[in-house]
Amino acid sequence: MFASRRVGSLICSRVAGSRQKHSLPELPYEYSALEPVISREIMSLHHSKHHATYVNNLNAAEEKLAQAQAKGDINTIINLAPALKFNGGGHINHTIFWLNLSPNGGKPSDQLTKAIETDFGSWENMKNQLATASVGVQGSGWGWLGYNKQMKKLQIATCQNQDPLQATTGLVPLFGIDVWEHAYYLQYKNVRADYVKAIFDVANWKDVSSRYENALK
Repeated sequence: MFASRRVGSLICSRVAGSRQKHSLPELPYEYSALEPVISREIMSLHHSKHHATYVNNLNAAEEKLAQAQAKGDINTIINLAPALKFNGGGHINHTIFWLNLSPNGGKPSDQLTKAIETDFGSWENMKNQLATASVGVQGSGWGWLGYNKQMKKLQIATCQNQDPLQATTGLVPLFGIDVWEHAYYLQYKNVRADYVKAIFDVANWKDVSSRYENALK
């Protein structure tokens, strides 16, 4: 069943007579595929429990939003904003995250490699800057390699909690590192730096390269 797991960008299922509901995307690899970097137990809990919760809560919040909009209930509409941002961001972030990882991630494209060397000086400089930023996130959040369309350059950024990169900063997300404790604690305990260092070993540079090329369009 795992071999057929495929992830779309944001996958929704049609419910007859109602709005589209978000659904938990399937993975393109087995839960154990990223071992020893990320254990099967972590992947299973992270995907089937944590991501699923964001999806369920996002659907519930959107349902309440639709009802409030139908009633013209502005107070409820405003009150729902944090839940939509948190759970919508969680769904967006994790949908990217699963595709950013792979047991066979290959190498970055020549185009992405050139951009990294131009904007960071070297591949190692980019990795070190992204790792430092990710480890330095206070509490829970994400470290990102993103593309700034206005400046036409790659940038490192961090987001707190589940804030989505593009909606928060305007940067197009290319590669994200989830530094919520549920992403690593069962295996790495409180040593976030070891997890961040190791995750580059299962980075899907084919996916990151594709995102970069799409961001240039």
